Amino acid sequence: MNRPELLELIRSRRSEWLEALESLVIHESPSRDKPSLDSLARKLAARFEAIGGAVEIVANPDGGDHLLARFFGEISDQPPALLVGHYDTVWPLGTLATMPFRIEGTKAFGPGVFDMKASLVEAEFAIDAIRQLDSQPPRPITVLITSDEEIGSPTSRRLIEQTAQASAFALVLEPPLPDGSLKTARKGVGHFVVEVEGKAAHAGVEPRKGLSAIQELAQQILFLHALTDYDAGITVNVGVIDGGTTPNVVAARASAKVDVRATTIAQA
Repeated sequence: MNRPELLELIRSRRSEWLEALESLVIHESPSRDKPSLDSLARKLAARFEAIGGAVEIVANPDGGDHLLARFFGEISDQPPALLVGHYDTVWPLGTLATMPFRIEGTKAFGPGVFDMKASLVEAEFAIDAIRQLDSQPPRPITVLITSDEEIGSPTSRRLIEQTAQASAFALVLEPPLPDGSLKTARKGVGHFVVEVEGKAAHAGVEPRKGLSAIQELAQQILFLHALTDYDAGITVNVGVIDGGTTPNVVAARASAKVDVRATTIAQA
């Protein structure tokens, strides 16, 4: 494969690349909005079909559909190289109103540009460049794009594992670190909900008859955050709390949503 020629072709298509990026970014795709996700999955399917991919939409009744696209299957019976990405974002519908797609100098902005719609465009244009130059990669290429990475891949994990086991290797298209360093691993993620049940009472008339769920939850939050060990790569974060009814009532209930990250199974 003539790498200089390949790079030259890709760089010559910069305006097309940016148009493709804009089309994906302005199609908002929060992780839990199935209609928006499914619509974008079909837009991506059409784009990969247009460059010669054998595309499969993997139906997902519990979230957005997933996408598999296979290329160069005729060149070899070797296990394929696997490119893994996702098209869901953390941004809710309507974010474009305050964060529109725009280009300033050498940077593009908009919900999902960095993580990771630009990566999907890179995969498309790289594969298309190989095809246009009639180059033959040493093995087939499979592209797997999922709809739920930002919420821990609850419906795509099995699909990722099965596809990876059938592949020679996997390249995950997550964006780099802020300084441009390549990511070579990701931490494991756990999501938990802590629920506390107390006893309601009027805060002015008979506060001693109550048991504050909020007070207990506050103690638990301090305990949970103390489990963080930055040197070991373990973080515990209480990101959302809820509880109580009105200020003059001792809270009978409270809850917290917790994000846990660890580097190894033993730490988890």
